[in-house]
Order: sequence, then C-alpha cells, then structure tokens
Amino acid sequence: MRVVASDWEAFLADDLDARSEAGQLRSLRPFVRDGGWVIAEEGRRLLNLSSNDYLGLAGHPAVADAAERGARRGTGATASRLIVGTDPSYAALEEKLADFQGAEAALVFGSGYLANVGAIASLVGREDAVFSDELNHASIIDGCRLSRATIHRYGHRDLDELEAMLQHAEQVGARRKLIVAETVFSMNGEVAPLADIVELKEGYGAALFVDEAHADGVYGPHGEGYAHELGVSDRVDLHMGTFGKAFGVYGAYVAGRSRWIDYLVNAGRSFVFTTALPPAVIDAVGTALELVHAGDELRADLHAKAARFRDRLTSLGFDTRDSSTQIVPIVVGDSRHALELSRRLEAAGVLGVAIRPPTVPDGTARIRFSVSVLHEHSELERALEAIELTLGNTPAPH
Repeated sequence: MRVVASDWEAFLADDLDARSEAGQLRSLRPFVRDGGWVIAEEGRRLLNLSSNDYLGLAGHPAVADAAERGARRGTGATASRLIVGTDPSYAALEEKLADFQGAEAALVFGSGYLANVGAIASLVGREDAVFSDELNHASIIDGCRLSRATIHRYGHRDLDELEAMLQHAEQVGARRKLIVAETVFSMNGEVAPLADIVELKEGYGAALFVDEAHADGVYGPHGEGYAHELGVSDRVDLHMGTFGKAFGVYGAYVAGRSRWIDYLVNAGRSFVFTTALPPAVIDAVGTALELVHAGDELRADLHAKAARFRDRLTSLGFDTRDSSTQIVPIVVGDSRHALELSRRLEAAGVLGVAIRPPTVPDGTARIRFSVSVLHEHSELERALEAIELTLGNTPAPH
C-alpha cells in the first residue's frame, strides 16, 4: 500500500503527541554561557549545574587564543583526513595525546559518538561477541548494533553476569570478544569496577575498550582518566576520551597500540568518511591538553566541591545512585514530575535539567547535576538550599 504525505503527517503528529503526554518531548532552548552561569530566555540568570565543563576550560583565555590562531589557517578542514583534511597540527596533537595516555599512538575523531561508533563497529563483526553494561552510553549501544556482533548486555556493574556471558561466548565459539566499559557513568555519576573488568578481560582472552568521556581531565595523576587512577591503563587495549567535556573544546580521540590505531585509520568508517575537525579546534585542544596535564589544583578543587555537594544531597535523603564523582543525580521516577521539578529549580535560579527516557531507563527520570570548578562555594550553598526547598518533599521512586 502506498504511503501518502498525509500518512506521514499523521505519524509525526501522533508520535510527538505521545512523547508530550509521557513527558518526553524535547525542544531546543537558547542559552548564553557566562562562566558558571547561563542566561536564559528574558535575560534570566541561572546557576549552570547541567554543563560538562568540569575544569572550566571552555572559556579559558589561552584556549580561546589558540582557537583564534588556528582559525587564521582556515575555518574548515575541507575534506576527510585521508583526502586533504590532515592539517600538520594533527600529527603534533596526536603525538601529545599518545604521550598523555602512555600509548604508542592516538587518533582524533570528530566527536565521542563518532569515536565509539566507528571503533566498536570496526573491531567486531558477525562471528564475534561484544559485552556492554546495560547503562552504557547510546553511542556504545549504537556501535554494538552496527557491528552486527552478538551483543551481551550485562546488568549494571554486574561482574558475575559479565563473567557468565564471557563463559557462554567461549563455549559457543565466538571468534573475538570485546568488552566496552564506560568508566564514569554519565547519568549516575558512578564508576565502573574497572580493575575487576580488566581481570575478566585477561582471563577470557577478550579485548577492552574504555570510554573515559567523563573521566578524562578529572581522574588520573595528570587527568589521563580513571584507568590511570587505578593503575591499569597499560592493560587496556583502547582508550577513548573526549574534548567536549573537561577539555572544554570539541572532538574526541582513541589511543592504544600503533597497530590498533592503524587499523582504525583504515576500517573506522566514522573516521574515514567524515570531514576533519578545523584547525581552530585542533589548536584549542592542544592548549587545553596542556592545561589539563598541569591541572592538579583544578582537579583537587573539583573533587572537593563535588564531594561536599554529594554529601549534602545524600544527607538530605535524596537518591543519588551511589554517585562518587562530579556528576550527581537526584532520581525522581516519573518524567513529568522531573520536568516540573526542573521548572521549579529554574524559578529558584538553578539550571538542573530533567533527564528522561530513553536517556535513562523507564521509571528513573532524574535531575542531573554537574559540579564545575567555576562554581563558587557560596553559589553551591545557595543552590543546595534551593534544591532542598524545591525538591525536599520528593519521594524516592519505587
């Protein structure tokens, strides 16, 4: 039966109506950043507790100056890197990133999403098995699906289930086994049991790809990530980090042994078929990397502020999902309720965005807070008071 234009209009209208009814309709809003604040509609100033600018580098003068210098070489890369898109600054940045990670080589991607999808989908295929925590990021889920490997989604941080799945894959003769692990879960603020995952990886002959998007810059002796924090980085096959969070810029990279990186240059479709990042971004990232490497005081400040913020919310009885990082959620359950609480917080001068399915599982909608070094202690105290007054009677979800 032929589908006519009116059928499409009806489908789109019905879908959007259903999302609205469930409290899951999204829309774009204008925000102007101002340090740790944002200026919203009608000039309202809100304390920004929803950004991933953990080290405050997105507005750093040195990073901005580097971007300006890079832009003078051209505003766009004009092609993929395998054509004419490899600016000389790329090689210098990738060498610095490899040194930063203690790896043989590194490869820059257009974004964390592109890095995850491209790497995972190229590393495993139909005869292989890929293992992913059920709360891993959507980019990991999509990479697993695109790979066409057999997908094993184990319970959140459930090592026993992961091991059982590894055993099963071995018994049925999976050709290759790949474990993909987020180190800091972006919606819960929890950390993965990475040291134990490394042990399982080695015990079952699997490869390990870690997504450190929310750990790069924040953990490790020089901000290298959570694997370095635990001292297991040399036992990880590939490390993915992003530039759009603690680095304050845009893009991502994968680091590992040279042969693995050479393979991604040839087989990673999201690398091969994507226009390269412009020179301004590459130069800005290079400067941000230097600031991250030397950012011991920034990290100490961030951890201290995040710990106080978490402890206060926990003491007030909120469900913060065992957060131990700069990401601190308050789980409220229903999507419409989360939206209403977010609106109340805005009225109190705090930007705390409601996170709803499909970003999080059904029944676990939440307000997700992100602490930054840009926040003054007095500002966080006022935000905590507003949260207590606004959400203090919020029941925990069943």
